[in-house]
Amino acid sequence: MLSQLLFGGYLGMLSLLWTGLLLGVSQWKTKFRLPDAAWTGDLPRLSVIIPARNEALNIETCVRAALASTHPNLEVIVVDDSSTDGTARLAVQAAAGDPRVRVHTGAALPTGWAGKPWACQQGAQLATGSHLLFIDADVQLNPEAALSAAKVLEGRALDLLSGFGTWRLDSFWERAAIPVIGWFIRGAIHIEAVNLPGRPEAFANGQFILVRRGPYEAIGGHAAVQAEVLDDVRLARAMKKRAYTLGLYFAPELFSVRLYRGLGEIVAGYGKNLYEGMDRKPHVAIIALLFLFVTLGAPWVALSVGLADTTLLHNALGEPRFWLAWLALNCALPIGLRWRLERVEGRSGALAWMHPLGNIVLGVVLFRALTAVRSSWKGRVFHDGKALSDPERSG
Repeated sequence: MLSQLLFGGYLGMLSLLWTGLLLGVSQWKTKFRLPDAAWTGDLPRLSVIIPARNEALNIETCVRAALASTHPNLEVIVVDDSSTDGTARLAVQAAAGDPRVRVHTGAALPTGWAGKPWACQQGAQLATGSHLLFIDADVQLNPEAALSAAKVLEGRALDLLSGFGTWRLDSFWERAAIPVIGWFIRGAIHIEAVNLPGRPEAFANGQFILVRRGPYEAIGGHAAVQAEVLDDVRLARAMKKRAYTLGLYFAPELFSVRLYRGLGEIVAGYGKNLYEGMDRKPHVAIIALLFLFVTLGAPWVALSVGLADTTLLHNALGEPRFWLAWLALNCALPIGLRWRLERVEGRSGALAWMHPLGNIVLGVVLFRALTAVRSSWKGRVFHDGKALSDPERSG
């Protein structure tokens, strides 16, 4: 029967897809993992640069974690980007008089600049290190992070090193959605190509970017990406175009990060980045939405319909128990994948059952990003992924 052949082919392809992804998870623990630090020589001075805008909830733990670093020659520069919640005061408080910390009040945002690149540019100009480590204010570095990353940078002769840390997931929606969206992004990156000189693919995770000062300044620093909402990826591309070498790794041992607090922040935060990561190509976003529905949504719909009306399923395909079992398998395999990914990141995997809900949030984020030309984050406005204005200056 043609209907059986077509539906069986569809379910078979799904089973192969999810089985392949399940087997491929091990590569994140081996092939893509941050290599052992091989450098045994002296390391140059390292400057940790933290751009911060209204980060009162995060800045103290971020600064304290950076100061706990085992790197022997380190400074910490916090650039307060027009915060209104006491971020600068709390950063000073966290430093507790440590001379390695400098809290800088950022200059007014120039026309044509996005806030984060401007804060990073100022921090780099103030820095005295030959290595510049840009981290977000919601990042907590592990004590060995700066030292390990610097050794890998030197040992592998890299010009830029970036990594994926681990998420701190405190609320219901963070647990449900962030791993789904985060691994969707990671899975779309051709990490091997990023790390190969001569290949055009480039990527960096703005939560943790370590660069050599020379190559960074040669491309113009963050001025090369001054208007970009996705400044991290664009910075990596700018360096790759100049034939500088990149290293991108799965590195949960380097840092943890609490990205967003609650569903609203998740949708808004990822919404401003995800579509931009697709180079604002509508067909790519539409394909991603179709992929989500065909691989994740449709099996659940078909299973629900089949359970509700086995006669309909029998008339369309024959023996319903066989098809229901196969549909259930294809609904369970993605949950099994989520369990494996949770385990890779050191969590129990008990929250894998939330995977379908997380995929709904991912679909909402993709649809919202596709249909919204203008976005905002922390009072800054972007149009088609570029900085539009600073409401504080423009009124």
